[in-house]
Amino acid sequence: MKIQLASHHGMCFGVRDALRATFKAAKKAPVTVLGQLVHNPIVDQHLKTLGVQQGDLSELTSSKTADVVITAHGAADAQRRTWRDAGFSVTDTTCPLVRKAHHALATLVENGYFPVVIGQATHVEVRGLTGDYPEACVLLDEADLDRLPANRKLGIISQTTQPLTRVLQLIDAIKRRHPDSEVRFVDTVCHPTKQRQQSLEDLCAKCELIIVIGGKNSNNTRQLAETARQLGAVAHQVECADDLLPEWFLGIETVGVTAGTSTLDETVRSVVDRLAIIVQEPGLIASAVQHLMGKA
Repeated sequence: MKIQLASHHGMCFGVRDALRATFKAAKKAPVTVLGQLVHNPIVDQHLKTLGVQQGDLSELTSSKTADVVITAHGAADAQRRTWRDAGFSVTDTTCPLVRKAHHALATLVENGYFPVVIGQATHVEVRGLTGDYPEACVLLDEADLDRLPANRKLGIISQTTQPLTRVLQLIDAIKRRHPDSEVRFVDTVCHPTKQRQQSLEDLCAKCELIIVIGGKNSNNTRQLAETARQLGAVAHQVECADDLLPEWFLGIETVGVTAGTSTLDETVRSVVDRLAIIVQEPGLIASAVQHLMGKA
């Protein structure tokens, strides 16, 4: 079995910067992160060892420390003001590309466009994007188009981790549904997401099975796994090397490995190392399969 690593994978600069800023703040004083800093359970555990607490962005009483951190996913301007006006010292680790999406949406609204966001309505990034625009409509697929109100001018952005192909398909559907509306789309899908999606497509052209590494609640990691399946590959999403099951690789000649933008480099290395052990010890696969057959 051959192992191939995607040309672009793993942690992006926005996540690295958020981690550095939070570690720096935690060295100076007790600090509370207002949510999950990045969608990675290994990072969560490391932050706990540093004494970093976790609070709720929407609840001032959730922080027992005077210093708080806004996560890489961002927040509404109104939320930032609320925390600062309440006397908290705020370290803002919002990814610059998420800031770009906020700016794009604000500019559209200022120019008279009705705000539309393509993404997951419950995702923290999308909640931040729409927090200053309660009238905004959030769409994820064509089934949501019935909720889009008729408007002469529709201004559309996307959650930064959505696959661009899905976003463009939905834009086309909106234009068909609202032929008399002026539809303006600002592409806010981030470059690291695009790189990882393109690298995954290249990987799927060569590999039968894809291992996607990242947190279970990481949107961009989940999108990588879904895209791999749509491209015809078998895909498994794992958070760490211990999640790998040897029986997955029975009869597989080439396995591809990629990782979401909040996945640590050391996690990727440990998964690849574990795969190398499975390759070198075929008996692991055989014994795992025999165990499953015994259960059946």
